[in-house]
Amino acid sequence: MTSNLPPANISFGSRIRKSPYYDSTRKYGAKSFTIYNYMYMPTSYTSSEEEYVSLTNDVTMWDVAGERQIEINGPDAYNFVRTLTPRNLEKCEIGHCLYILLTGEDGCIINDAVLLRVKPDQFWISPGDSEVLLWIQGVAVNSGMEVNVFEPDVSPLQIGGPKAPQLIEKLFDEDHRDVGFYRAIETSLLGIPLVLARTGWSGEISYELYLRNHKLGDQLWEIVREAGQEYNISPIAPNTIRSIEGGLLSFRSDVLKEDNPYTIGLGRLVDTNQSIDFIGKSALKKIKEEGTKRMLVGVILDGDPIKNPPEQFWPVIDHDLKIGHVSRCIYSPRLKKNIGFANVPTEFSKIDTNLSVISPEGKRSATVCKWPWFPAERINKKTK
Repeated sequence: MTSNLPPANISFGSRIRKSPYYDSTRKYGAKSFTIYNYMYMPTSYTSSEEEYVSLTNDVTMWDVAGERQIEINGPDAYNFVRTLTPRNLEKCEIGHCLYILLTGEDGCIINDAVLLRVKPDQFWISPGDSEVLLWIQGVAVNSGMEVNVFEPDVSPLQIGGPKAPQLIEKLFDEDHRDVGFYRAIETSLLGIPLVLARTGWSGEISYELYLRNHKLGDQLWEIVREAGQEYNISPIAPNTIRSIEGGLLSFRSDVLKEDNPYTIGLGRLVDTNQSIDFIGKSALKKIKEEGTKRMLVGVILDGDPIKNPPEQFWPVIDHDLKIGHVSRCIYSPRLKKNIGFANVPTEFSKIDTNLSVISPEGKRSATVCKWPWFPAERINKKTK
């Protein structure tokens, strides 16, 4: 089993891009990395458990420049963006951020992303790990619309945790204390051009500083780190424990290319009644009418605490026949339970259904349950 193999290192080279914050992450203790959108992204500074404590008690900063932005601008930008997603964008105003799905002709998911409307004719798409830029550029070629699709000089730095609002107020002299959930504004910090957004992949109160000049990455890092000292700030990596607790899905793990929005419980992001002819509209209408054959469900797994998420999917079996898989799972310190996600046939998706899972340690029992376990924080809470 792969879990019994000795640790492996990742090689660094010019083929993979280093983020504007790379030197700072190394300086302040990043000890392991992954490759995300062809960019090195930290996966650990201390341990997942220690970083979870920082995230849920204080404030943290993350290098998430691997969310390599895609800009769409031009006279037809708005109409073009609407063809890419089944979510209705009629009420997407300037400064709005929306979680969206990008779907193919078959109704299956190309990517999940956060959409930011920066100006009337300027949008950013913050994607998961995949070739979304090339896909959107391909869609644009024969669209007949006047748009530009490219990667701008934009690199997000995430700030998350219960003390994040206080840090933001300190950094911006309280000018942006009222930035609403999933809203964004153009601003600057000590001359550094930014877009500040109340977005993030943590489950806690989060903000993202979209740096608009990659040469200033280390400077921005130091400003944020210094201002955050009184709030016990720590650099961390995207945290598996908190993301699973909060029901934050991971593209390529929890969301696969053969999944459609209804499979992963996000049918609310599909509006097949809107007049726009978005990609996958006919297929999604049919899936909605007939029902999806598979579902992503929350599960509670028995056995010893799971310290590391699966390196590969764990089979879900029924009478020794594989019927699905567990994508991610981990031990939740707050729940004192092993929790995770499983992709199973719809007939096995009912709450309290018992499942059998094959883990590296042997067979585990699992029970289908409601998720998320701790919904994402939306309201700024005052923390002393």
